[in-house]
Parts: sequence; C-alpha cells; structure tokens
Amino acid sequence: MQIVPALLAALLLGAGARATPPSLSLDTRRKLLTSLLAEQWEYNLRTNPEFASQLGDQRFNDKLSDFSEKAVYADLEQSKQFLARFKAVDTTGFPEQEMLNQELMVSKLALDLEGAKFKDWEQPVSQFGGIHINAPQLVSILSFETVKDYEDYIARLKAIPLAFAQTTDLMRKGMADKLVPPRILLEQVARQAAGLGKISPEESPFFVEPSKKLPKSFSQTDKDRLNAAMLAAIRDGVQPAYVKFAKFVADEYAPAGRKDPGLWALPDGQARYAFAVKTTTTTDLTPDQIHQIGLAEVARDRAAMLKIAQKMGFQDLKSFDAAIKVDPKLHPKSRQEMLDLYRKYTDQMWALLPKLFGRLPRAKVEIMSVEAYREKEASGAQYEEGTSDGKRPGHIKVNTGDFEHRTTLDIETTTYHEGVPGHHMQISVAQELPTLLPFRQHGFYIAFVEGWALYSERLAEEVGAYQDPYSFYGHLQDDLLRAIRLVVDTGFHSKHWTRQQVVDYFHANSGIDEVNLQSETDRYMAWPAQALGYKIGQLKILALRAKAQQELGARFDLRGFHDEVLSGGAMPLDVLETRIAAWTAAQKAQTLR
Repeated sequence: MQIVPALLAALLLGAGARATPPSLSLDTRRKLLTSLLAEQWEYNLRTNPEFASQLGDQRFNDKLSDFSEKAVYADLEQSKQFLARFKAVDTTGFPEQEMLNQELMVSKLALDLEGAKFKDWEQPVSQFGGIHINAPQLVSILSFETVKDYEDYIARLKAIPLAFAQTTDLMRKGMADKLVPPRILLEQVARQAAGLGKISPEESPFFVEPSKKLPKSFSQTDKDRLNAAMLAAIRDGVQPAYVKFAKFVADEYAPAGRKDPGLWALPDGQARYAFAVKTTTTTDLTPDQIHQIGLAEVARDRAAMLKIAQKMGFQDLKSFDAAIKVDPKLHPKSRQEMLDLYRKYTDQMWALLPKLFGRLPRAKVEIMSVEAYREKEASGAQYEEGTSDGKRPGHIKVNTGDFEHRTTLDIETTTYHEGVPGHHMQISVAQELPTLLPFRQHGFYIAFVEGWALYSERLAEEVGAYQDPYSFYGHLQDDLLRAIRLVVDTGFHSKHWTRQQVVDYFHANSGIDEVNLQSETDRYMAWPAQALGYKIGQLKILALRAKAQQELGARFDLRGFHDEVLSGGAMPLDVLETRIAAWTAAQKAQTLR
C-alpha cells in the first residue's frame, strides 16, 4: 500500500511504544526504516557540525558542537528514543542489506548507551585530541571559496570561547568524580594550549591558511573586511580562551591528574577497560587473551626480522638496530625528503592496484606535513578523509618534526597503511558506493578500519613492494609495533604496568626510534584499547582470507575477496565474518552450475 508522508511520520514517531503493526506491508516497513535512518543521520550531522563539515556538508559551517553537560544528556536521551524506534521496526522479509542496516544501527546505539555509565565525556582532552587541538585542525578541511564561507568561519571562531568554557566545565565535573587523565599527558595539553595562545593573531593557524586562500575574485573591500574580522575574533576571543584554558590545565587540572597510567586506577577501572576492549576490537576477547596473542606475534615478527639482520651480516637484532641508528643513509636529510618518499611510494602503488582490486577509488590523496603546533605529540602519520564528492581529496599528514632523529625504514609501509591500499582505499571505496546509506559509507569500526590498513601493509608484499631490504625490515618493524601494542596496552590498563615498564618493553623488543617510542607510549595512556584494533583486525582478515582460499582452492579470486571485504563499508568483525562466509558459499555455488 502507498503511505502518505504525514502517516509515515506518525508511524515513525509512535514506533518507540510498540513494534510496527504486522498489518503494514513489506514496502511500508522498508520505507519506515529508510526514513528513520535518514532522520538519525540528519540528527547526527546537526549535532556534530564539525563532522558535517568534514564530509563536505556546509549547512552547519557557522556552528560548533555543544559541549555542555546538558547537551550530553540530551544526546543520550535522543539515542534511547532512536534505539526504541529502530528496534520496533519489523524487518521480516527485508533484503539482507536492509536488515543489516537495522542491526548495525541498533548495535551502535545500544553500545553508546551501555558506555554512558563510564562518563567518558568528563575526560574530554588529551595531547591527541580535544577542543584545543581539534579546533585548529578543522581549518584544513574547510571550504574557503565564497564570502559566506569566510563569514561562517568567523562565526565559528567567535564560538570557540564558549566551547572552551563548556569543556572546562566537563573537566571540573571529572575532577569531582575522580575521572582525570594521567598528569604526564595533561602537562602536554597545557603546553599545547599555551603555545597556541601566545602566537600572534597574524601567525595563528586560525588565520594563516584562510587568509592565504582568499580568492582573487573577492573585492579588496571584502578581503580587508574579512581579514580584519578574522584577526579581531582571534585576538579578542580565541587567544584569550586558549590562555585561560592553558592556565586552568596547568594550575588546576594537571595537578589533579592521576599518577598511574592505566584505566584500572579509575572508578570501575576493570569494567571500563573491558568495555573499551569490546568496543575497539568488536570481539569478546579478554585482555589476557589479547596479551597472549601479542606475545606470540612479537616473537613471530622478531624471528622474521632476525633473518633479515643475519642476511645483512649481523648476528642479532640489537646490533643491527644499533647500526641503523647511526647510518646517515637511513635518516631523512630534510622534511621535504620525507614528503617526497611518501609521494613516490603512493604513485608506485596506484599503478599496482588493479592486480589486487576490481573496484578502484576515484578519489585522489595528497601528502602534507602535520601542523607545526602538534608535531611534538602527533604520531608518525595520519589519514584525513576527503569528501565523497571528490572536491577535497584525502590527506596523508606526515609528522616531519625532529626528522633527523627519525629513520626512513618505515616510510614505505606507512605510506601503504595511510594511503593505498590502506585507509584512503578503504574509506574512498565506501564513500563512492551508491548502494550504501551515509551511516554505512562513513562507518568507523577501529578493528575493521585499522585492521584493513595493517593488512594492506602485508598485502603490498604480494605485488613486489619493499624491494629495499631496509624498507622490508621497516615493514616488519611496523608490524612488530602493532604486536607490541597488544602487550603494552593490556599491560598498562589491565596488568598495572608503569610507564617505564612499557618503555623498557619497547627497548627490549624493538629498535623503534626514540621519538616514536615515546609518543606511542603516551598514546596508549591517552587512548586506551584503541591500539588493539590494528593487529586484531589484521589477523581476522588474514584468517578469513585463508579460510576462503582453503574452501575455494583454485577458484579463489583475490580481487573478488578484497572487493567483498570493502563493498559493505566498515563493520564489526563478526559481521564481516558472516559476509565473507556468504561470499564464499556463493562462489562455490557458481562453479557448480
């Protein structure tokens, strides 16, 4: 039966009280779910305007998120309502993907509500994120093409002081609830904020790039007006907010920071970490099981690395690593050399993608340096997704700071991880699939997304990458890093390891350069369980591939397997396993016809 919009809206609004009436036709129930998914997506964009901007949706470019406690609880209430309404839709007879849409949304909302008891919003900043870092990072993804773009941006600048005040209120509530990050990390936050607060308005990251991008087509009057308005907003609002925030963190918040690095030291610490592990890995693995997997993977990687060291004339890894540290040929000579190497390996891999995939991304990727104001604390490289319309390409942001103390060994493998066939490939393919709804196109499950990127590093071996033995050694060293993460993250948060124990484990089991070693150690303290997703996801994808190959034998199609993994967007690992099992069964059935 046909359903008029008013009736459809009434059914959606009333769905929380009871399941959709069994008398409704299949077509009507499918429309109900589609409309509800669209409503939830629109709510997500409206309440997360920075995310909308990142996706290229400019409707909310003049707004920042509401970081108040009131907004937090309003969002939780809205999630409860959405969850009830999604559960109420009877999906009997739905196509498989539409049933999955409901299952994924129900699972996500339920998980969000389950985690609310831990009040993670009361720890809203670290050296890796928070309003003080996220606000200037936003500049690089905004559109600066029209006068309205600049006026929207100026409105956002004027909203920054309120965002800082709201964030500070949450931090004070966290102090009262004994929910505060480690002091060593908060001292870094204070330095970051103070540094951004003392930069002159003309040199501020909030002004430099937008000012440079002022289109030539603008009248001189508009250019002068917009420049003056940006400088005034930065001078009178943004910088004072940074100065005030930095003082609060240095004088009040950091001194209240906890001494112990692990989540176990917080209220409900054991349950808190178990939940983080479940959320990140999308598995039911325990911290102890993950720790043991990590130990086994560390041993495997080190054995493979020893073979390379011995081929290069060294008896053990320690002596080989020591030689690498003092070999000038293996250290970048400049920031530009690092960027050039990333571009070289990216270009090489683009040409090889047809050997591995049937579906290729249309979107391109650009290589650039990490912003100077966050070099000290940033990881070696990060990926920043582009817009689905291709207007803004994806970005690989390389940390070129302290380049003389870094090595070139891991640049090739990191290029594949962050770009193609890693993050850029996976995310761009999802964005470009017209059959996926937006929440699936932009879904983010750490074990899938980071697991795929780590799998991609190994996949590159199969098309002839790592011709330089030092690059291959760096590739194995990076895989070792992800194995070490399983050991030390669970060590920190489940086994009560100290920071020094983690540093000592790194030194004993890897030759990772000291700059990355220190930032990695702090990262696991700031972002519990996140680092587990890489290796757990990679191992699952490798296992699914091995199983499909075993079942299909000569009929196994590697390109088809990869296309199937990527064509549903990011998803929990158990859902991916079901998907690949169905694909394998379908391949069997085809060959039997």
